[in-house]
Amino acid sequence: MKQILTLFKKDLLLEIRQQYAFYGVLLYIGATIFVLYMAIESPDNRTWIGLFWIIQLFISINAVAKSFLQESRSRMLYYHSISSPQHFVLAKLLFNSVLMLVMSLLSMVVFSLFLSYPVQKTAAFIGIVFLGGWSMSLVFTFLAAIAAKAQQNAAIMAILGFPIIIPQLLVLMKVSSSVFAAGEPISVASVLILVAFDVMVILLSLILFPFLWKD
Repeated sequence: MKQILTLFKKDLLLEIRQQYAFYGVLLYIGATIFVLYMAIESPDNRTWIGLFWIIQLFISINAVAKSFLQESRSRMLYYHSISSPQHFVLAKLLFNSVLMLVMSLLSMVVFSLFLSYPVQKTAAFIGIVFLGGWSMSLVFTFLAAIAAKAQQNAAIMAILGFPIIIPQLLVLMKVSSSVFAAGEPISVASVLILVAFDVMVILLSLILFPFLWKD
């Protein structure tokens, strides 16, 4: 656990020092939502939730995908000498999860301020946003690890990520549709599917990343 927290602290310090990446994502959030506000000020419920999750998807790609792509080969060799692959990938998953949770909260606040806010179950919606942001961060962190070993080929992320992220977005859309009516219950089965999906990604990362680590 100590190694994981130390690697997490390292990523946090790098993010604080390289603030252009963080503020770049904030600029993307603000500019995209402002353009949507100018185009469609009061979208219907389905359009509102669809636009929200599309924004979340691109925020996740911009915020999380760089986690492995920015690591040089010499630095990876250094990490190889001081840490195990499981600790390293868990630290990356933890850091990107926290980063995406912060970005998700900020985007939700800005999105709600500029566009109409039709959500009736705010607490449930916040939980779904955090769960969705966490799920996306796990997927793109794992894909970034694979892309980093493919000669920094970011196109690998798009090719591998498309069949993985689309079912996840469909489940998130289904769960989110229930927050617009106060009397409509949240689909517990869909939430459990998302949680199971996240656990599967973590387990796959722990199993497969050591093979990438040896390369």
